[in-house]
Amino acid sequence: MTQKKTRTILIIGIAVAVTVIAVIVINKTKKTGLMQAPGKRGGSSVVSVRSEEATIQTLNDYVITNGEVESQSAIEVFPSMNGKIVSINVMLGSHVNKGDVIAKVDPSEPGTKYALSPVEAPISGSIVSSPSKVGAKVSTSTAITMIGDIENLQISAPVPERYVAELKPGLKAEVTLEAYPGVIFSATVSRVSPVVDAATRTKEIILNFDKKDSRINAGMFAKVKLYTSKYAGCIAVQKDSIVSQNDNSYLFVVNDDGTVSKRTVKTGKTVDNLIQIMDNLMTGERVVVEGMLSVSDGARVNDIAQPKPAASPEKAAEDEKTAEKSGGRK
Repeated sequence: MTQKKTRTILIIGIAVAVTVIAVIVINKTKKTGLMQAPGKRGGSSVVSVRSEEATIQTLNDYVITNGEVESQSAIEVFPSMNGKIVSINVMLGSHVNKGDVIAKVDPSEPGTKYALSPVEAPISGSIVSSPSKVGAKVSTSTAITMIGDIENLQISAPVPERYVAELKPGLKAEVTLEAYPGVIFSATVSRVSPVVDAATRTKEIILNFDKKDSRINAGMFAKVKLYTSKYAGCIAVQKDSIVSQNDNSYLFVVNDDGTVSKRTVKTGKTVDNLIQIMDNLMTGERVVVEGMLSVSDGARVNDIAQPKPAASPEKAAEDEKTAEKSGGRK
């Protein structure tokens, strides 16, 4: 009886041990299968990305500079004799006609008495600089004031020396004024200085406004966006979509089967956040612009920029019936 009982206990122990080993092997096999599917590197996870369609675009390069609004024609007014100003007939902004007396100068010296010398306006226009004060002593080389044509205004602006090769009359510009934020005034380059200022290493350009606007006043500070070059005829994509590695540039293109292909490309000109692609990309292809650092060649992706395909009429009707049945349950 004792031997029979011992044998039974031994058989039960062996059966329990075999069962435990089998369970361990099965669990390990399941975990291995979940961690890596046969023949698929990195598992079957899908990465969400956003793409944009590759299109041919024209890039307009530009230079940003600052300028000052001034009269197209302005002239300083000088007296014909040395002396002391005894009267001023104008003030800043006054309109004058050619020949109007704007001031009188007394050329008298101690012990002598001379008739007052009138200072006449050489042109018609407006007083654009503050006139000298009564009592001030002037000479024939002292400007009493300046007369300008405030109806026709222009902008003078310096451009850094490194851009002078691109400067020429006819270039277009967008002008903004501090007094009118968000408002853009169009202008065109009319003249380019023939010399570079040795002190500032800049060349001055003159721009004329394309349209007259009463809101623009002489003396205003202007911010000028000068368009210098136009690059056309090439595909352009977002600069951030380009990934650089080992002196090469590449991007990812979304395929019709939901995977991505890695493309080595040659890049061209860059303006703002757009860069030209010179080869290995066709119009209409979709380039990954977000999530490109999380994918590799051949990876499966979910392109959130692509609209989901519409369901067939039969599938839509079936879904509607299912929804009705679900809504009728209590």
